Amino acid sequence: MQYPVSRRALAALAILAGGAVLAAPALAAGPFKLTGEPKIAMIYFGPKNDGGWTQAFDEARIKMEAQLGQKIQFVEKIPEDASAIRPVAERFISRGANIVIGTAFGYSDTFKELAAKYPKVAFLNASGTTNSDNLESFYGRTYESQYLCGMAAAAASPTGKLGFVAGNPVGSVNWTINAFALGAQKINPAATVNVIYTGAWNDPVKERTAASALLDQGIDVIGQHVDTPTPQIVAQERGKHGTGLHRDMRQYAPKATICSAVWSWDKFLVPQVKKIIAGQWAPNPYGDLAPMSRGGTDIAGFGPAVPADKVKLIEAEREAILKGKHVYAGPLADREGRQRVAAGAVISDGDLWKMDWFVKGVVTQK
Repeated sequence: MQYPVSRRALAALAILAGGAVLAAPALAAGPFKLTGEPKIAMIYFGPKNDGGWTQAFDEARIKMEAQLGQKIQFVEKIPEDASAIRPVAERFISRGANIVIGTAFGYSDTFKELAAKYPKVAFLNASGTTNSDNLESFYGRTYESQYLCGMAAAAASPTGKLGFVAGNPVGSVNWTINAFALGAQKINPAATVNVIYTGAWNDPVKERTAASALLDQGIDVIGQHVDTPTPQIVAQERGKHGTGLHRDMRQYAPKATICSAVWSWDKFLVPQVKKIIAGQWAPNPYGDLAPMSRGGTDIAGFGPAVPADKVKLIEAEREAILKGKHVYAGPLADREGRQRVAAGAVISDGDLWKMDWFVKGVVTQK
């Protein structure tokens, strides 16, 4: 899952990805100034032990407490509905919270309203789309870690036939699929990736059906952009391998999972909170899409199915990405042969968000 999202929110995202004009809000000159001692609160979309998206934030919260020297208030299972979000946020604020962190795309509009109502409170929202003088949405460049997982997948695959279980066909899912394929083809130029979209972020039944269908086609390594570890569990049941998402999925399928694209939100959020406290935080009018070098996303692994020489190659690519290598550098064409990124260029963030094309070797199906 790139983020929790309702059907209504997904429709809005589809409009955004389809090229709607994104006007930058007019932000005030100079950084935001926090009033009083910092007091942080977090609002979770799902349960803190969901094994994926929300649990990654809860684990980051614990690390943040240690690094920032304070307890962080939180509440879990708050749906993407203003009537649920607003009273929780205002209760935290009434108790003195002046840094509020959200964790859902569907919080975007409500956080924008809250930021306007409480200009002395700093708001951060994961996978959001709204920004203002005291609100910044943020996300990670997940294609970087998925590229590395694709390398691991191809290294562990005797056939080069890879599969991918995905939630919904939006830009930030498609960019992970393409990156997974590009990473795989770095190891095996003939590698292919068959994709099945489940139409849901968190549906173990659909994920099991999709993973089983891929394995029935002769796939021997499965990647994923869905919430649960089900694809990894199915791979283990069938004696195959997989690459996980959100957290290290070896917890659930230790024999199958050879790499996971994981969130490391504390590495991103601690510096952001420190900037807020120091009076050095100036929200980006377009939000913050953080690369691996600034936290957010990384990898965990590797399983023994990845040969040691290939592990070294993957680690070298990770270091290159940390130093600025771009996964989507040109020349790059889609599977129909049309140029998408020119030689010497890199893809723009706008084109990333609306990505609706696939590289050679990717086979998509519903």
